[in-house]
Order: sequence, then C-alpha cells, then structure tokens
Amino acid sequence: QAELVESGGGVVQPGGSLRLSCVSLGSSTPFAMRWYRQAPGKERECVASITNSREKTYYSDSVKGRFTISADNDKRTVYLQMNSLKPEDTATYICTNGPSWGQGTQVTVSS
Repeated sequence: QAELVESGGGVVQPGGSLRLSCVSLGSSTPFAMRWYRQAPGKERECVASITNSREKTYYSDSVKGRFTISADNDKRTVYLQMNSLKPEDTATYICTNGPSWGQGTQVTVSS
C-alpha cells in the first residue's frame, strides 16, 4: 500500500483559501484519489474525487463551486484547492486511494 501524506492545513478566516496537498511516498501509479473530511459530531464526508486518468472530477454538494481537486502525476501529488471557506468546513481532511489513507491535516475556519 502507498503511504500518503497530507499537508497545507491551517487556521483561516471565513472567506479565506487554503490548498491541501497529498503526496504518495510509496508508488508513482496514478490511482483514483478522494478527499474526505471528518468533523466532530458529523459523519465522514467525501468532498472530492478524481479518476486515475485525471479526466473527471466529482464534488459533494456542500463544496461544489468552492473546492477544486487536481493532480500532478510527476510530483505524485493530489491537491485540494479550497476557496470561500466557511466555518462548517472545519474538519480533518484526509486523502485516500482506497487501500491507503493519510493521517489527515486540520483545517479550521474561524473569525
């Protein structure tokens, strides 16, 4: 299984932006990738996904129009660009290729 490492989380004000990165340390194979988020008191939610061909992307209704998933296969990295952040976006964001999961990066949106 590939080891995945997320980064880019932080504390931002509402309306701010962050770009999360997920680097695969164990494989250069372009897996289909998904970003999940987990917040206290809420179910784990898949917010974005990208196919292994990188031709198609999908988003949950809660983030559609604000988040963009992309990939750079040469860098073994998948990104999640998050714009117009809201307090309800506060969560731990985790990337996965199915069998492997990262440890997560914390995003906090607060005034």
